[in-house]
Amino acid sequence: MNIEQEKLLPTSSFLLHIDLQWFADENDPDAPGKTIEATETKLRKLREEGQVAKSQELTGAIGLFLVALTILILAPSILRTCMEMIRFFFMRAVELDPTKDGIIAGVFLRYFARIIWPILLIAVISAIVTNLAQIGGWLFSTKPITPDFSKALPKFGQYFKKIFSVEGLFNLGKSLAKIVIIGAVAYGFIRADINKLLNLQKADPYTGLTLVAGIAIKMILVVAAVLIVISIADFFFQRHRFRERHKMTPRELKEELKQQQSDPMIQSRIRSRFRDLLRQNIAVAVPQADVVVTNPTHFAIALRYDAGTMDGPMVVAKGADEMSARIRSIAQENGVPLVENKPLARALYAETNVGEIVPYLHWNAVALVLKQVWTLNENRRRKMAA
Repeated sequence: MNIEQEKLLPTSSFLLHIDLQWFADENDPDAPGKTIEATETKLRKLREEGQVAKSQELTGAIGLFLVALTILILAPSILRTCMEMIRFFFMRAVELDPTKDGIIAGVFLRYFARIIWPILLIAVISAIVTNLAQIGGWLFSTKPITPDFSKALPKFGQYFKKIFSVEGLFNLGKSLAKIVIIGAVAYGFIRADINKLLNLQKADPYTGLTLVAGIAIKMILVVAAVLIVISIADFFFQRHRFRERHKMTPRELKEELKQQQSDPMIQSRIRSRFRDLLRQNIAVAVPQADVVVTNPTHFAIALRYDAGTMDGPMVVAKGADEMSARIRSIAQENGVPLVENKPLARALYAETNVGEIVPYLHWNAVALVLKQVWTLNENRRRKMAA
């Protein structure tokens, strides 16, 4: 459609124009290109922002079950407290004036607190523990409640898209399932005690109260138990959708790697400085060694042992290829014996670090090497003395 044709359209057609960006969802899990699982760095940033995978349904279901169980256990105590409160007010009905006596409100609040505090305590502990278990530990972030005025303009298209998305259909099915479960459980319990309920008009208040309360609390417990099962499925679904929603495109992964890596020039300088320090340490440590075990060309490990101060032979320097040649050269310049033992050299290079004691598994092999070196040194001293 060209400009002239647009001018011929009625003004109302322009009012019906909707920006397609309203229908865009930057976190759409089904968006093309998002094929790479989120990295640990991205997941850590999301966690710092308060974005974690959890199910509010699971928290609510467990809380409902534990609260109902608490009420069932404390029912006799709650009933006694209620009867005591009613007796207190009835006995003083003609003595107290609600408009003048402030004691009435105070007494009521004390009785109410006695009844409600165990239930509230269980509800709060249940909510905290369930959330901590889902998110894997304590998490405090103000990012979710930070005002974001860029979201002031509603994206109407997202609402329609979410309704007909996989998540929207799952939530719809979950809500319908809960309605059916609650209705079926209520119908089953009422049907089982229908005769008792019909005869309540002939029963005393206490019998009627206990019967209705018993049916209600059993209904809540059964419904809560079934909802916990549904909520567990919801929890795994939310984890799956969270991973899908935060998948990365190759471009996002590339940008993240760029941010994690420093400038190549800086990295080169760091490596150069590290090599200089390592050479300086080798120049000091190798002359103090008792022996250098070689591969003979690929690996070189300098060992030192002082029975009076060390728990065992210690690795004072090690290296491969170019560094191995450097260690052998320094050892020859300072008269440190070189002993070729390929298995031992490979094992010590792979299993030990500089400054560590040789593992006990290799002590026998090292002892043979040191004995050989000490024997050679002793023979050399005897020849020089003769």
